Amino acid sequence: MATTTDIPLPKHKREVIERAVIRFAGDSGDGMQVTGSQFTNTVALYGNDIATFPDFPAEIRAPAGTLPGVSGYQLHFSSNEIYTPGDAVDVLIVMNPAALKMNIADLKANGILIVNSDAFAETDLRKAQMTSNPLEDHSLDKFRLFSVELERLTKVALEHLGLDAKSISRCKNFFALGMCYWLYNRSMDGTKRYIEDKFAKKPLLVEANKLAMKAGYSYCEATEAFQISYEIPPAQLEPGLYRNMSGNQALALGFITASQKSGLKLFQGSYPITPASDILHELSQYKDFGVITFQAEDEIAAITSAIGAAYAGALALTTTSGPGMALKTEALGLAVAVEIPLVICDIQRGGPSTGLPTKTEQADLLQALFDRAAGPLPFEAVVDWAAELRRPRFVVGKVIDNGPNGKLALHVILRMNVFAG
Repeated sequence: MATTTDIPLPKHKREVIERAVIRFAGDSGDGMQVTGSQFTNTVALYGNDIATFPDFPAEIRAPAGTLPGVSGYQLHFSSNEIYTPGDAVDVLIVMNPAALKMNIADLKANGILIVNSDAFAETDLRKAQMTSNPLEDHSLDKFRLFSVELERLTKVALEHLGLDAKSISRCKNFFALGMCYWLYNRSMDGTKRYIEDKFAKKPLLVEANKLAMKAGYSYCEATEAFQISYEIPPAQLEPGLYRNMSGNQALALGFITASQKSGLKLFQGSYPITPASDILHELSQYKDFGVITFQAEDEIAAITSAIGAAYAGALALTTTSGPGMALKTEALGLAVAVEIPLVICDIQRGGPSTGLPTKTEQADLLQALFDRAAGPLPFEAVVDWAAELRRPRFVVGKVIDNGPNGKLALHVILRMNVFAG
C-alpha cells in the first residue's frame, strides 16, 4: 500500500534586534518607490519609529537597465527614536546589475543581499558596464547573498491568471516585498488593503499582486536558504495619534500653524519645480484655513505675487529650488530694498542648473547669503532646516517670532533638502 510522508518545513531562528536599514533598488519601472512606501507604512503601523530616504531619477527615464535609471528607497526603522534614514545598509534588495553596482558600496559586510538573478544575463551586465557576472565571480563573498529568480517565481505563481507577460513581470516587486515581510515578521494585511484600493477597478491585478506578495512570503518560509528572521519590537513612543508625513508636508503644516497663531492670512505664490512642488500641493488643500495658493507662470511671477500679497498684509511665501532661486534674485532684491516681508523656501537639489531635479545637494547657502541684486543688504534671518522632521512648527515659528512685536521677520530663507523633504 502506498503511503505519503509530509515533509516538515525548515525551522527558522528568530532574532530580536534594535534597528535595521533596508534599501530597495531597481529600474524606475520596477516599483521600488511603491515597495518602499508600503514597507514603511507597515512598520509604522506596527509601532516602529521610522525615517525614509527616497532616491529616484528624473521623469525622463534613462534606458532600462542603465546606471542613470536606478531608483531606490531606503528605510531606517527601530524600536527606539531615530533621526536619520541611516547610513550603511543592513539589507539590500536589487532588481538588476545597475542597481547592484550603484548601491553595493553601502551594504554592510555580512549584510543581506537579495538579488533578482533573472536580470543578470550578458546584455543586462553590459548595460550596467560590468565585465563579469558578480553572482559568479566571488566579488560578493563578504555578503550574505540570496540569488532569487524573482521573475520566474512570480510567473509560476501567477501563470494560471492569464495575464500577459508584462503585467506578470510588474508584480515581481510585490514578491520581493513579501520576502521582506517574512524577513522582519511583518503582517501583509495593510498592503493587501492598499492593493485592493489601488486596483479596485482591475480585480485581476488585485489578485495578481496579492498572490505575488504571498508567494514571496511563502518562498522564504519554505526554502532552507533563509535561516534567520528578525523581530524589531515597537518603539516606546509617547501615546497619541501619529501620521506618516514628508518634510514638505511638515513644512506646510508649520506655515498653517504660524498663520493661525499670528492671525495673518497665508499666501503661497509658486511655480512648480521638483522637489518643492509638494508644498504647493499640500497647502492647496487647506482653503478652509484661509490659505490662498497661486500657481504662477514662472519663477519671477511667483515671487512678485508673494511680494504683492505681503504688501497687502498676508504672511507670504514662495517655494523653489536652486535654479528658481537664481531666477528670483532680482525680485528678492526689490523685497529687500523696499522692506517687504517675505519667506522663501529653497528645497535644494543638485544645482543650480536644471539637470539634477531629483538628486540632493546643499549648495545654495552662498547663493542665499550673497547673491542678491540689491547688493549687500543683510537679511534679518536665514534659517537652515535640520534633517529632522519633528521641528516644523519650531522652524516656521521662528519666521514669526524673529520679527519685532511677534511680527514677521523681514526676509527669511528656509533651506531644506531630500533628507528632510
